[in-house]
Amino acid sequence: MLSLYTALQTLVFTTVDRIKSQEKGASAVEYALLVAGIATVVVAAVALFGPKLNALFTNIDVDGVQ
Repeated sequence: MLSLYTALQTLVFTTVDRIKSQEKGASAVEYALLVAGIATVVVAAVALFGPKLNALFTNIDVDGVQ
């Protein structure tokens, strides 16, 4: 019975160690997904508001000259 307990304990600790070592790679993937999502939002905002902002800044009166 003790050998069964030891084998199960070894299996559990080995599995936990493998999972912990794989978390480092997963966090890099998660950061990459976050960066891709933020980039998508920025591109969409520029595409949506770009012409409006361009028109706004084009029509600004500088030194009385338009």
